[in-house]
Amino acid sequence: MLTIPKEIIDAMIAHARWDFPLEACGILGGTDGLVSDHYPMANIDQSNEHFMMAPKEQFAVVKELRAKEKVMLAIYHSHPETPARPSEEDIRLALTPDVAHVIISLAGAAPDIKAYRIEAGVVTQEPITIS
Repeated sequence: MLTIPKEIIDAMIAHARWDFPLEACGILGGTDGLVSDHYPMANIDQSNEHFMMAPKEQFAVVKELRAKEKVMLAIYHSHPETPARPSEEDIRLALTPDVAHVIISLAGAAPDIKAYRIEAGVVTQEPITIS
């Protein structure tokens, strides 16, 4: 289970809306399933169908989290016009089973946020608690 503060949920939604119609992406860090750090990242693919974070930027975030004695808990991205579920590409590119995948859909009247664990192509929805 992931626990995400409302302020971070709001910031993720704002990021997704700001980057619309492109996919937004970022990293959530913390400890023991409790998110405390939010890192909006640039989608270097500039696409509305997929995302790619700059490896140097990702490495800098991981390094900062380690210095704070925290870990990467989740990678998030938006689906500007599709539901909050992993696409075939999301599943294929998910290489870190210990990191959750949070998807923000902007397809409906209100944003929809869901989290998943993806391991060896198997997708399991993970509960999110908003604190």
